[in-house]
Amino acid sequence: MRILALVALVSMTTAYAAVAEPSTTTGGAAAASSAAPARYSVSSTPIGTLLGDPAAKAVLVKHVPEVATNDQIESVRDMTLSDVQGFAPDQLTDEVLAAIEADLAKLPAKN
Repeated sequence: MRILALVALVSMTTAYAAVAEPSTTTGGAAAASSAAPARYSVSSTPIGTLLGDPAAKAVLVKHVPEVATNDQIESVRDMTLSDVQGFAPDQLTDEVLAAIEADLAKLPAKN
């Protein structure tokens, strides 16, 4: 059931991703990165970046296993988990995002 919901999510977000503007939250993060090492976040880190890091991908797989195996995930790689939450509120609940955020915070900061 969760896989079907994620497929539906990806299908819905494909249209959104085609018209969505790039995230503006990363601009400030770039300036802040010179002061402190960057940390992953469900609200500012693109899904593709999380999937590209084996440790962060393991966090995603732990909480939302379908995210790593869905063929259509490519269409939302530039979106954050928070961006996608509205399309899959049953899978990406506030509690799930908080758990992912907590696990991502345990990962070493990226320089």
